[in-house]
Amino acid sequence: MRKKTAVLAEDEDLLVDLTFNNIPASLLSEFTERIVYPYYNGNLNAAIQDLLRKVLAEQDFVLSHITHVKNPEA
Repeated sequence: MRKKTAVLAEDEDLLVDLTFNNIPASLLSEFTERIVYPYYNGNLNAAIQDLLRKVLAEQDFVLSHITHVKNPEA
């Protein structure tokens, strides 16, 4: 199922509206002041898209470099 979703996203990039619930106003305000305004010219949408892409790329990098994870209970 995961691969099928990835193929759909590549073939036709569907746009979705995204709503965040129960986010503290102070967190959003600080994110906007410290990240969105200085690095994305105030474009919250661009900031979130870019950060999502970066975290996915980072996850791919981490997973590609992990060969063995030791279970601490073993």
